[in-house]
Amino acid sequence: MRDSATDTSSKALLIVRSALGGCLMGLANLVPGISGGTMLLAAGVYPGFISAIAEVTTFRFRPRSLILLASVVASAVLAILLLAGSVRDLVVDHRWIMYSLFIGLTLGGVPLVFRMARPVTTATLWGAVVGFGLMLLMAATRGAGAGGEGANMLLIFASGVAAASAMILPGISGGYLLLILGQYEAILGTIDQLKRGLLGDGAGGGSDFALVLDALNVVIPLGIGIAVGVVGVSNLLRWLLERYEKATLGALLGLLLGAVVGLWPFQEPTPPVPGETLKGRVVTIENAADFERDDWQLVRFDPSGREIATAVGLIAAGFAGTLLIGRLGRQDPAAAE
Repeated sequence: MRDSATDTSSKALLIVRSALGGCLMGLANLVPGISGGTMLLAAGVYPGFISAIAEVTTFRFRPRSLILLASVVASAVLAILLLAGSVRDLVVDHRWIMYSLFIGLTLGGVPLVFRMARPVTTATLWGAVVGFGLMLLMAATRGAGAGGEGANMLLIFASGVAAASAMILPGISGGYLLLILGQYEAILGTIDQLKRGLLGDGAGGGSDFALVLDALNVVIPLGIGIAVGVVGVSNLLRWLLERYEKATLGALLGLLLGAVVGLWPFQEPTPPVPGETLKGRVVTIENAADFERDDWQLVRFDPSGREIATAVGLIAAGFAGTLLIGRLGRQDPAAAE
């Protein structure tokens, strides 16, 4: 009886951790700069998540792995579907506040990865240098993929693979990769459109299947890309951890540290002026009003003392939040099996 009660309690805790991690992963993949893999790591289900995907893709179906995967996926999908529009609006309209919070949330994962990487070796350090350098390169090329309108299926599929990589690799932001590919606003807008089509779009009430069908033209290739990316990257990462553990953990640590490089909070969008090029179009007096706020160029500004103090407080709050999630997620030996 005692063993049965302990097993039930362990499964209940696993579901709570997995659902929390999945929800945080879904939220993380909606915003540039914060990694879904980091949030799974913070919730204490990251190693189990990677192992569970590897098991399922090799046709091994353990109840514990299935419970973990179902909880993570269901909560992540729900968070993304319900909050895509709201998160995009917050990032666009309150960027410096949100970025300050994201910096803290991301840095809060550093102690968790460092604990996994100890004792530090030369391979760990080199891996960290490579990972950090990769994130610097991503920050330097941010927005380079923003091209013309109307993404094709192959680009949407590639966006799904990129987003999946961010779910698996701590430190790599799905939103960040989508920004580089020029698909961030379009994909989040489509997800919000799918939600409105399913749940009703305001005063009219009821489902709007025309909106749903239109959104599926993007959602289906995106979902296929995510599935391919999750399976491929998770199995690759597990293989690397088995054979090159220290170097791989070092690279993950470097990715995590470098993720904050592109999150300098004190920047704001500025209205386009004639002569600029946005999304592959030259801005003119006639078409300047056609560009949405989330298309505008980001320009750094000099913060006030109050803004600096607020940003520091938000960074500290985010850091503490991730540490608290990580404390909840520390697995007991039984849970790790």
